[in-house]
Order: sequence, then structure tokens, then C-alpha cells
Amino acid sequence: MTDDDITKPPTTSAGTPDETGSGIPDAGTATVDEAVASVKAVSSQIYDFTGVPGTASKPGPGVKACSGKDPDKHFQVYHPWNFKPDSGTDNDVAMKNLREKLSTGGWVIKDSYRDNSPHKSLNLIADNDSRKMSVWIVAYSERATPSLGIEVASGCYRAPEGETIKHF
Repeated sequence: MTDDDITKPPTTSAGTPDETGSGIPDAGTATVDEAVASVKAVSSQIYDFTGVPGTASKPGPGVKACSGKDPDKHFQVYHPWNFKPDSGTDNDVAMKNLREKLSTGGWVIKDSYRDNSPHKSLNLIADNDSRKMSVWIVAYSERATPSLGIEVASGCYRAPEGETIKHF
């Protein structure tokens, strides 16, 4: 999530891998706008799952090609953002709440580990197979300003016939 962290790559699948073996599941057919709206909705849900007052960073979702697939026909949506609790001591409370909530409502925790950054930050990876979404959360609790690094990623969408995919 940041350049000073050395972490293992997320073992996210967001469901069953597609036929290319990329580990990214087929999320069906959708326009870019529909897919972006779905990822934003999941990000909002994750924000609510923190259960503590705080501020989310402003950058919005991006669109990228799916590995091993035609970039003119397939795309994936990702949304990296940060959550800064109003109180730094709430960072660990938010992570505890996320661990609990990401074990309900179709969410399944796939991995939880401490990375090899200087602060041994806690990482949490969860998938929602029915929504074809995955989230990777890193708790930066030992920093001067504690926060959570969050990235929501979709499965691989197929654009409807005639739709132009804008990668951003």
C-alpha cells in the first residue's frame, strides 16, 4: 500500500478463478459505470464496517485490464483508499470490527498476517464470492497518524457489446 512496506502480495481470489488461471473470477457483464458503482458500494460498506468515526481519502476507483484477457473487452475495477479514525486509538478497534464484519454477509476472511515492514503491520484479506469482490486492508497502527490502507478489487468484468472501456 505504501513504498516503505514490504508485504507479500494479497492472496485474493474474490471467488473462483477464471479460465485463464489468473485467480481473478469472472464477474459477469457490466458497463464501466455499473462496475464502478458496485465497487464504490462495497467501499462504503467497508467504511461502515469500521464502526468508528473517521475520514476516508477522496481518490475514486480506477479501471484496469484483466490479466491475460483482451483489454478492449474485459476490465477490473479497483479502489485504493485510506481510512483515518478521528482518534488514533480507534485504529485497532476499527480493525477488530472489520475482522468481525468480514466474517458475515457473504464475506470470508482468506488471509490474516503481519507483514515484514518495520512495524509488522496487520494485513487482512477477505472475499465476497457472490459479489465477486475482494478487499485488502493494512493497519498502520504504529505510525504517527494511525490509519488503515484499504483496497477493494472486483472480479473481471466483460463489457457489453459496443461499450468502450476507458482505463484510468
